[in-house]
Amino acid sequence: MRNNKKVNKKQSAMNGSKRRWLLKLLAVAVLLSGMYFGMRYSLNFIHSLYQINEVIFYGNKHLTDSELKAIMGIKGNESLIELSSKEIATKLLKSPWVRAVSFRKDFPHRLLVKIEEAMPFALLEMKGRIFFVDDRGNLLEEIKGDSIPFLPIISGDPFKNDGSFSEALNLVKVMKGKGFINMKNRIEIIIPPGSGPEDITMQIDGTLVKVGYGEYEEKLERLLDLEDEIMRRGIPVDYIDLRFANRVVVKPINEVIK
Repeated sequence: MRNNKKVNKKQSAMNGSKRRWLLKLLAVAVLLSGMYFGMRYSLNFIHSLYQINEVIFYGNKHLTDSELKAIMGIKGNESLIELSSKEIATKLLKSPWVRAVSFRKDFPHRLLVKIEEAMPFALLEMKGRIFFVDDRGNLLEEIKGDSIPFLPIISGDPFKNDGSFSEALNLVKVMKGKGFINMKNRIEIIIPPGSGPEDITMQIDGTLVKVGYGEYEEKLERLLDLEDEIMRRGIPVDYIDLRFANRVVVKPINEVIK
């Protein structure tokens, strides 16, 4: 009988110990659960305090505010505190139109976004399609429809004639700097397939001009001086060759005059 009593007391003690551990585990679980839901409530409360209600863009001319919001992935329920400027900048910079971007968080509810856009610099005509390109030669957007704004046209494939394409861009820069483009109705810079920069030519209002490589400012000055003389004398011109140093070759319809 004494042995049975001892066994019963031992089992009772063990059962009591188990109950105490279970109670402790339950208390810890309740505490952790309370902490979890308390933190979630606090975060949701903070989120609601700094939720973005307004996004203001400035500096954008081509891309609309709606397009920029779509690129950023802004849906209107984000928090200024949680918003990662680095992540949305990475998204925006994937657009060829966006050259640089900066942000300012105007607490509690407003995000200011400054956009530096690329500007259409010239038109690229390639394989029957026309694109806006910037001054670095990046393709910005294909032009759809019949309406084409006046910009110098570069005809050729930049992926096959990279060196010639870079020189064509340099030529456009010089023409813009001298105001040459504003004097003409249509300028087309032609990069023949498989050619080098020395073979660059232009069609200027229907007149073929062989430009060649480099010294574009001097060549354009000689061309402007020559155009006045051609108009004064009424010479029907087949082509003009600017590739020779310090002189210009004019090929009239019937003969060569040097």
